[in-house]
Amino acid sequence: MMKSQTAPVFIFTWTLVAFRCCNCFYLPGLAPVSFCEEGKGSSKDCQSTIQLFVNRLDSVESVLPYEYDAFDFCQDDQEQRPSENLGQVLFGERIESSPYKFSFMKEETCQKVCSRSYDPSKKEDRKKLYFLKKGMKLNYQHHWIVDNMPVTWCYDVEDGQKYCNPGFPIGCFVTADGHPKDACVINAQFNKKNMFYIFNHVDIILTYHSEEGEGQTGARLVGATLEPRSYKHGAKVSCEGEPMSIPLSTKDNFQLTYTYSIRFMKSNDIKWASRWDYILVSMPHTNIQWFSIMNSLVIVLFLSGMVAMIMLRTLHKDISRYNQTDQEDAQEESGWKQVHGDVFRAPRKGMLLSVLLGQGTQIFTMMFITLFLACLGFLSPANRGALMTCAVVLWVLLGTPAGYVSARMYKTFGGEKWKTNVLLTALLCPGIVFADFFLMNLILWVEGSSAAIPFGTLVAILALWFGISVPLTFVGAYFGFKKEAIEHPVRTNQIPRQIPEQVFFTKPIPGIIMGGVLPFGCIFIQLFFILNSIWSHQMYYMFGFLFLVFIILVITCSEATVLLCYFHLCAEDYHWWWRSFLTSGFTAVYLFIYAVHYFLTKLQIEGLASTILYFGYTLIMVLLFFLFTGTIGFFTCFLFVNKIYSVVKVD
Repeated sequence: MMKSQTAPVFIFTWTLVAFRCCNCFYLPGLAPVSFCEEGKGSSKDCQSTIQLFVNRLDSVESVLPYEYDAFDFCQDDQEQRPSENLGQVLFGERIESSPYKFSFMKEETCQKVCSRSYDPSKKEDRKKLYFLKKGMKLNYQHHWIVDNMPVTWCYDVEDGQKYCNPGFPIGCFVTADGHPKDACVINAQFNKKNMFYIFNHVDIILTYHSEEGEGQTGARLVGATLEPRSYKHGAKVSCEGEPMSIPLSTKDNFQLTYTYSIRFMKSNDIKWASRWDYILVSMPHTNIQWFSIMNSLVIVLFLSGMVAMIMLRTLHKDISRYNQTDQEDAQEESGWKQVHGDVFRAPRKGMLLSVLLGQGTQIFTMMFITLFLACLGFLSPANRGALMTCAVVLWVLLGTPAGYVSARMYKTFGGEKWKTNVLLTALLCPGIVFADFFLMNLILWVEGSSAAIPFGTLVAILALWFGISVPLTFVGAYFGFKKEAIEHPVRTNQIPRQIPEQVFFTKPIPGIIMGGVLPFGCIFIQLFFILNSIWSHQMYYMFGFLFLVFIILVITCSEATVLLCYFHLCAEDYHWWWRSFLTSGFTAVYLFIYAVHYFLTKLQIEGLASTILYFGYTLIMVLLFFLFTGTIGFFTCFLFVNKIYSVVKVD
């Protein structure tokens, strides 16, 4: 009784704690770097050279990202690649040094970086031009990094607000009817039809916080912004005049010169620990996130009230009445008591169900730990690839609970093929995910995308799977089979009871379909931001909200499954094993439907390869979500059924 009454208080308390955690901690994942003017300060304490790094280029109109070197931009003669973690490789981030190198506090104007000459009569030049034009037409974006901080392009949006985009376009295109696409709207000179305009000049502003008056030497960078521009340079480099245009089709030779200007701006109001704030604040999502939390809380409170009513009123009265031995007639009033001899009958396909439960336990534990660490700030956006690396390592190390749960449940179902069980637990679901991932990777290889995983990394993933995860799964299965099967509170009859004709809402399919609606209602707003971060390349940082939604989702899945399970038992339908798993697991079907809706209405993806990649990766996400939510519903229902039948006296 007390648990049902205190559920809203528990949720509210977790809301405050998680939100507080996310505002108190900021662990960016690297130590601060101090910069000094050349000739001042020791090289150990200060750096005078600022190296600009470049990341992959991506687009909202294509799923295929490309390396910086894939385009014919200026390249660094002494190219350096910072060490990449597993998460960065899996996400296809290819960070490398660029020819843009600056000296601290040395301002420069219209500085030439390099020139590129093109002769359309040559096949190699035509190929480079085609790829460059394709990048501009699909609005591919640069992603530059200075001192592990994105170089942002800030511009005004609606209501006078400023939006800081951690990327800027290669260029833009004006259509045949004179309609400027994407970034071409920022300049009235971009007005020629069937013309590409390339941003070959950038005005960079680096903001720094001086440490001299605070007992330390040098300064720390706290902001990096730029303004992309287009100039048609002549024999003499000049950053003024008409923009650099490239016709849709041309036979004339031309030269493309890249330049930059850089300024330094002092701002002691911005602390190094909060230097990402100007990027995050420009993303006005907080109000929507609170609306999402309140929407989810209303659903949880509604379900908590329903469950409390069943527990405190209906079940309590039923159990009290049934435990009175002299009222035999009362025992026939409710259907859930009549199926006590069949409610723990082993389900069909018990092997498969136990395997799915083992994998679901592994995924649930991995997600909980990962989100908790992210909420504390350990997996912040500054620590690139840390989120995926943490998730993969945790999944590998959590093979033991997966094997244990699968073996224990399979033994409870009366199964004896323990070798098959442990092999399927270790190989079935991970094998499906890896096969899908490998097929998607083949497409990326064919397309020459930077997101293609190198062969060595694939071998490393297989080594982690078969070298660590599979043995740990066997260890868990050994202890699971060694323990006694879970004892049920009532005996199972030898002859199954006939299930009476069911009304519409207690039939299996309608019940399962209804069960996924409320859990999905708790997450669909948060799901929009997650899909935006994956496919629209927006920065995701609201892990506190995500952790709260995760907790609310667990509660909602549990309560919705218990509610429907009780209705089915009252209708004398004792096939609750699979139904409890599929009821909450059906939330994944709604997730897939929403992903299709998002693809059709929010994205502008073009091309067959991008479409296949989108749905291929979406299916992986849906499968993991199905196992996660299904496992929550099953174990909650398992505890519920065991509890209510354990307090009833059975003759």
